Amino acid sequence: MLVQTILNRVHPIKGFVYGKARFVQGWVAPRIIEVEVRPRKGSRPLCSVCGRPGPVHQTDRWERHFEFVPLWGMAVFLLYRMRRVACKQCGVKVERVPWALGKHRLTTAFAWFLAGWAKRLSWTQTAESFRTSYYHVFAAVRMAVDWGRAHMDLTGIEAIGVDEMAIGKGHHYVTAVYQIDPGAKRLLWLGEQRKAKTLLKFFRWFGPERSAQLRFICSDMWKGYIKVIAKKATGAVHILDRFHIMANLSKALDEVRAQEARALKAQGQGELLKHSRWCFLKRPENLTDNQRLKLSDLLRWNLKIVRAYLLKEQFQVFWDYVSPAWAGKFLDQWTDQALRSRIEPLNNFARTLRRHRELLLNYFRARKRFSAGVVEGLNNKAKTTMKIAYGYRTFESLQVALYHTLGELPEPKLTHSFL
Repeated sequence: MLVQTILNRVHPIKGFVYGKARFVQGWVAPRIIEVEVRPRKGSRPLCSVCGRPGPVHQTDRWERHFEFVPLWGMAVFLLYRMRRVACKQCGVKVERVPWALGKHRLTTAFAWFLAGWAKRLSWTQTAESFRTSYYHVFAAVRMAVDWGRAHMDLTGIEAIGVDEMAIGKGHHYVTAVYQIDPGAKRLLWLGEQRKAKTLLKFFRWFGPERSAQLRFICSDMWKGYIKVIAKKATGAVHILDRFHIMANLSKALDEVRAQEARALKAQGQGELLKHSRWCFLKRPENLTDNQRLKLSDLLRWNLKIVRAYLLKEQFQVFWDYVSPAWAGKFLDQWTDQALRSRIEPLNNFARTLRRHRELLLNYFRARKRFSAGVVEGLNNKAKTTMKIAYGYRTFESLQVALYHTLGELPEPKLTHSFL
């Protein structure tokens, strides 16, 4: 079977025909297949600006090389002499060709091929596997993301999760918004920095009509997120994330332990709380044998950290309630008890819970269907993507990579599939 026949089967080009195919020795690959492409007789070129046909003004002397999907492990290039169109409306313009976009030297088929493999491998590995450059892979992924973002379906979204994600060293964050509807979990939007203005940009992109259709929004207790959500999604039930609440409680508990450890060390009893951090922070069922013995010894002492630990374990009962009313009564009793403990970090945590009481009870009003556990899972996938690539130098590269990996973006229906 001739190479031209194979290409006509898997990649037909309307208005053009495949010409001679030849082997050449290349510096990128040991063998290269070059296939000539020529316009059909009587066909008129299309203007690259308006898309209208026009007469041929001039034909290039030199052939342009367009990289195609490799065949049998050999690089394939389509060779074509571009024509200039004498367009009545736009003037003299280079013609539009159906196998490539704009001035790209990658064929559209090869770009989608690379974009598909870039989901399975890192961009560098994809480039090395198919003997192309890293920048060609990036261009292919960006093309797939641009097309997918332009054609993504935003109808029927009722639940979203908002969270920040640390990138690089220092306090550098991005704001991620995920769809967390049952059966539809994906990255919707990614914004630079962790600010109220950043989340406002999402709602402007999402639109007021779709924002009005949101029923549930899950986020942490950061006041910037709470303020924007209350303003832009008035009809949605705002659920404060269980994961972050327990993380804040553990942070307060660790602060109590650190303060008391310093006080005991000043009194010459520093060994008492040595190696006890995870004894208090872990759930009892997750403790090792040594940690369990250490904790049982410490519980016999009248220490602030012991009282704080018992309050922390008591707070776990809050998540077992079903009724918002009974959950609210338990929350009021627990915060009263925490405030009476006179342990400053716990006092601050209890005051925070009281300020956000109604938002906390929304977890039960939503019947525990939504939490940021899904959001944290998607964040972990995003961090894995960044880890595989050893990070990204620019926010644009990060944005393209995460949309491509987590966005569940649509793809055009091609006449063939190479995967």
